[in-house]
Amino acid sequence: MAIELSKQARAQAIASIERWFQQERDERIGNIAASALLGYFVQEIGPSIYNLAVADVQERLGQRVAEVDVELHENEFDYWRQRDAVTRKSAGRTKG
Repeated sequence: MAIELSKQARAQAIASIERWFQQERDERIGNIAASALLGYFVQEIGPSIYNLAVADVQERLGQRVAEVDVELHENEFDYWRQRDAVTRKSAGRTKG
């Protein structure tokens, strides 16, 4: 799967690369060179970052799925237990 940036994100990234070169290295890098460098980083390093993000999502989803039984569990064959509890509670009120 190719990683593609939106037009706006790409423009911001190119401007950031140009600024970084100017401020950190005291060098000017043109728009075309910054765009090429960005393309290289996205193609070469992007998949590693993407795969880490996917792994993080898988781990989080796994944790949530593991908790589903706790969050959504319903007691089975619970009618008589609940009815007996209500009956005992009612009996306790009439005695007092």
